[in-house]
Amino acid sequence: MLKRLFFFALLAAAAWAPVSSRAQQISQEKVSQEKEQVLWQKLEATISGVDRNLDGVLGVAILDLSTGQKYLLHADEVLPTASSIKIAILAEFYHQAQQGKLKFTEPYILQRTDLVGGSGIAGALTPGVTRLTLRDVAALMISVSDNSATNVIIDRVGMENVNALLDSLGLTHTRLRRKMMDVKAAAEGRENVATPREMMTLLEDLYRGKVLNKQLTDDFFELLSVHKESYIPRELPEDLRIANKPGELEGVRNDSGIVFTGNRPFVISVMTTYLRREKDGGDAITRIATAAYQLFDRLSRASQYGRVVSAHDTGNP
Repeated sequence: MLKRLFFFALLAAAAWAPVSSRAQQISQEKVSQEKEQVLWQKLEATISGVDRNLDGVLGVAILDLSTGQKYLLHADEVLPTASSIKIAILAEFYHQAQQGKLKFTEPYILQRTDLVGGSGIAGALTPGVTRLTLRDVAALMISVSDNSATNVIIDRVGMENVNALLDSLGLTHTRLRRKMMDVKAAAEGRENVATPREMMTLLEDLYRGKVLNKQLTDDFFELLSVHKESYIPRELPEDLRIANKPGELEGVRNDSGIVFTGNRPFVISVMTTYLRREKDGGDAITRIATAAYQLFDRLSRASQYGRVVSAHDTGNP
């Protein structure tokens, strides 16, 4: 009889132990999430302060790619993209390469008629002689935001195809309506526009492989990660990988991208317009990006209790 009671007691303990262990795990995860929310609230407070002090209009969208948590501020406002629209152009460029409609190695000879304001490097090259590949041209579009190179890519892929790709992703407010430096089109209201939420969603869809296969996705972000003068990385570690594209127009400063912070990468899109001083818009983007990075960097390196263990740890155990 005692043996039977002992046997049943062991079965009960074995059955209860996994439940107890699971319950404890759920409880620990809840406590960890509650602590993380405190950090998110502090980030929100920082961004609210930036918004309050900026003499202009600010839109922000931040996405934790690990958990799906978002922070949104005026994220559905349709705003001018400036050169940040080149992310969408690059996406369609890669999309057509995947479809076999173009080849990265396809040669292109720069023509004098290609040159427009904001040409940068293209303006220093020799028309009719300089021979590039299409991927080289796309690299100039992203790395130095060369407007002549951008227009070459727009002509090659087709403006309507860029917008069709955006439509297929449900991004109906993000539109490529004019080529670079087409002031007449802009004056007529044909501005390139997006919302912070849609820029965030476009980058997320690209990151999750919803647009391109793995090989092209990796190459897309490699090209988008080429170092460039921009606002998101300004106060972040130099060796941090950041795939972004800023944009500048009179009264407008933008930057959108993915910051690959350890095991907690995040998407960030900050768009400003109606700026009294453009410098204030750039500074606002930098401050928000730095605050977001500080949040995700801590989450990336910390345990569920917030303890960070690193080689330079000076704390007493």
